[in-house]
Amino acid sequence: MNDADGAQRASFAPPLVRATASADGTIYLESGHALPEAARAVGDWLVHWAAVAPGRTVYAERTADRNGWRRVGYAEALAEVEAIAGWLLDSGAGPERPVAILSENSIDAALIGLAAMHVGIPAATISTAYSLLSSDHAKLKAMVGLLDPGVVFVSDADAYAGALAAVAPLHSGVVVASRPGATGALPLSEARATDHAADVAAAFAALMPDTVAKLLFTSGSTGMPKAVMNTHRMLTTNQAGNQVLWPFLRDEPPVIVEWLPWSHTFGANFTQNMILANGGSLYIDDGKPAPPLIGRTVENVTEIRPTMLFNVPRGYDMLLEHLETDAAFGQAFFDMRLIFYAGAALPGTIWDRLIDLSRRTTGRVMPLVAAWGSTETAPGATSCHFQAEAPGNIGVPLPGVTLKLVPNMGKLEVRVKGPNITPGYFRAPDKTAAAFDDEGFYMIGDAVRFADPGDPSAGLFFDGRVSEDFKLTTGTWVSVGDLRIAGIDALAPVAQDIVVTGHDRDAVGFLVFPSEPGCRRIAGLGAEAPLAEVLAAPALRAHVARGLAALKAAGGGSSRFAAVARFAPAPPNPDGGEITDKGYLNQRQILANRADEVAALYAADAANIHPED
Repeated sequence: MNDADGAQRASFAPPLVRATASADGTIYLESGHALPEAARAVGDWLVHWAAVAPGRTVYAERTADRNGWRRVGYAEALAEVEAIAGWLLDSGAGPERPVAILSENSIDAALIGLAAMHVGIPAATISTAYSLLSSDHAKLKAMVGLLDPGVVFVSDADAYAGALAAVAPLHSGVVVASRPGATGALPLSEARATDHAADVAAAFAALMPDTVAKLLFTSGSTGMPKAVMNTHRMLTTNQAGNQVLWPFLRDEPPVIVEWLPWSHTFGANFTQNMILANGGSLYIDDGKPAPPLIGRTVENVTEIRPTMLFNVPRGYDMLLEHLETDAAFGQAFFDMRLIFYAGAALPGTIWDRLIDLSRRTTGRVMPLVAAWGSTETAPGATSCHFQAEAPGNIGVPLPGVTLKLVPNMGKLEVRVKGPNITPGYFRAPDKTAAAFDDEGFYMIGDAVRFADPGDPSAGLFFDGRVSEDFKLTTGTWVSVGDLRIAGIDALAPVAQDIVVTGHDRDAVGFLVFPSEPGCRRIAGLGAEAPLAEVLAAPALRAHVARGLAALKAAGGGSSRFAAVARFAPAPPNPDGGEITDKGYLNQRQILANRADEVAALYAADAANIHPED
């Protein structure tokens, strides 16, 4: 589909939904689109495109001097995958001894992961936070102990030396590195066996759709992370469903610039597999939504001009600062087919600014779309494959997926069944059994509500985590997900994120993680001022007080506003399980870790801010 100026736009299939209800109020939703036959295995995509478009770039990453790009084409990638796979067959790795990948996104990490999957060895990418930001490596040790890997891959053995030392007693696998340094790790360039072509071909031919391809860890919000088994069927049917709903993928191979970590299902499965399934190109972004690195994302997007962008809310918030001042970046950004954000988490202020800028830059609104799912759903369960009227619409079921909406504490708890659902958790049968109901639906723990109760095809809105919601002492339920987003909007631009407090108390409170650029702007203080001074500035405190007052004035009762707020003295701590790879706050863990800060919210503390009278 083209605009009048010739710019490409995304074309979407119409949202079709079949709904049925049972006598107890449970509602079942299914897509009206049939799920087509999917690829047998992830490697089938690579084999296909190596034959059809051998020289097309599949992966690219910045060179060390950032003056260019290292690119790998489909045919070259397949040859490398087969050579590494041959070595893996002799390495001691296997279905019960996975390949553990301790690395940031890189071409080498992609190749060794694909090589493992190519011959039936699960690939398990572990978040870099557990290796590089942790002080005790407790979660990393638990993960490696569970996996008992046959091979451990790291990008830079010197940089990961502490992590490697911490897990060394927990496995007997071979350590392989892109840059082995002085550690004695085997260089990946030597982990190749070109004389095992027949063995690799036989192992690849033996793959079945139910063969485990990946092990991806949950964020560990309720304990140590669990290793979710991702089968080839889960991954390929997810992309087959996406191709039905996004038919433009068949017309133009996607090009993306992306930082999303491959230890998380969003980057590992949704975007990386979308590239492989459709013969696209993935440029690994060396930027991130953090002040020192966001400029690299701007530079990379401006140069490569991707067809789509996938990011989290904090990323879009930071990119907006550049979109409003950098014309070349704005043209590259709004020339894309769509931008994709993660479900309900995009605050309305960011949504409105993106739409306004899109109109001012191109005269049209670029589609802002979302989806919803989890590590256990590989990851898509729903897709908002239409331009919604407001942020938070997670769309309708993907082809092949059935949603079960169960009345629960005044909400609709959503459960999921389909070929994209995990068979369970690696070496954890008890946790697997507890994750499914008596009809075989995966119990994800989220709630949803209809955008239009009379029209299921209008989509669903994410309605929070069932486990996060709580009651005030008055007996009033507080919907944490809704109030968190409303609070971020009300305090814009000073709240990077908010933890909602008030369980077993009389009133709601906000523990606010500050957005430093926004706080400095409102406070009228420059980069040289200490952050503590910025957060104590009268202008900033007055701004927060006015925002709290506006939220209160909007009405809805005590569950819809915060009676008090304070800034968190320290950022979220990944080592303490306070933040996930997607950058979202783990509300329950923060409340547990910061009990003293929560208690101070309800005391006579000078740091607290109350709604302006």
